[in-house]
Amino acid sequence: METLTPAQIDEIDICVQIINDGKIFQHEQGFTQWTDDYPNRKTLLDDIHKQKGYVLKIDGSIACYMCIDFDGEPAYQNIKGKWLTASESYAVIHRMAFGHTFRNSGLTAVVLPLIEEFCLSKNIGSIRVDTDFPNKRMQHILKKHGFIYCGTVVFQGSDKLAYEKILNSK
Repeated sequence: METLTPAQIDEIDICVQIINDGKIFQHEQGFTQWTDDYPNRKTLLDDIHKQKGYVLKIDGSIACYMCIDFDGEPAYQNIKGKWLTASESYAVIHRMAFGHTFRNSGLTAVVLPLIEEFCLSKNIGSIRVDTDFPNKRMQHILKKHGFIYCGTVVFQGSDKLAYEKILNSK
């Protein structure tokens, strides 16, 4: 059974390991989006304390860590392009990574609908995401799941591709 739940402090070591696995996976693909400085343990602890850190659990095991932020992203105010919605009410997904044993198992088709359902339950009508230019895998995942390219934003000191998906209640 798959569940999306708030990350807990006692799960921090697993969450950090998943992020570190993601950094290694990026290097294996030939790019660096995440560095030693970001995201790090402090970043994840901050997510958890602010109730923005979430995990996908598969039969009780943590498969994925992500930040789901409903407070907006200041960097997104200066998009070179145009968002699909003008609303300030959107969710941002940051720092999504899968543990190495769960990678390549199609779990984005599980976690993204769960995130969408969660957002709709909070009356949030769209989700925004950014990713690096070389992160072709994430770009493919976003497009496959209905996210639309909207332009570029500067996040963490460099240009990122910006995507948005308008959510439809079912």
